[in-house]
Amino acid sequence: MVRVAFCCHGNICRSTLAQSVFTHKVREAGLENQFVIDSFATSTEEIGNPPHYGTVRKLQQVGIPVIPHRAKQITWSDYAKFDYIIGMDEWNMKNLNRMLKGDPDGKVYKFLTFAGSGRDIADPWYTGNFDVTYDDVVEGCDGFLNYLKNNGEIY
Repeated sequence: MVRVAFCCHGNICRSTLAQSVFTHKVREAGLENQFVIDSFATSTEEIGNPPHYGTVRKLQQVGIPVIPHRAKQITWSDYAKFDYIIGMDEWNMKNLNRMLKGDPDGKVYKFLTFAGSGRDIADPWYTGNFDVTYDDVVEGCDGFLNYLKNNGEIY
C-alpha cells in the first residue's frame, strides 16, 4: 500500500481537492486497492469544517466525486502512518517540516516537484481562482502517479 497525505493550510481547499482528484484518478486506473489517501491541515483554523464550497463546485463541474471529509490537523503520530506527505506551497513545507520534527525519514514533498516544477499551488481561499488551482492539482496528481509507476511502487 502507498499511503499518501495531502496537506495545505486549512484542509478545506487545496488538500481536499487533491485528495478527491487523486482518489478519482487512482480509481479510474483500477489501483484503489494499492492506496490509502487522506488530507490534513497545518493549521487549526478550519478543524471540523467540510471542503470549501469552491472546491465542491469545481469538483462537481468536472464530474469528480467529492470525498466526504472534515478538516483535521496533521500531527507527529500521523507521520508514521504515511509514506508521502505532500505540501502545496513553500509555507506548507516549512510548517510540515517544523511539525514533523524535520522530516527524519524524508517523507515530505512539495506537490508540483512530482511534475518537474518547484512552483507553489496558489491558495484559492485568497485568489478565488479554483480553476487554476484545479489545473495545478491535476498536474501534480499526474506527475505523482507517473513518479510512483516509474519507481515501481504501483503496478
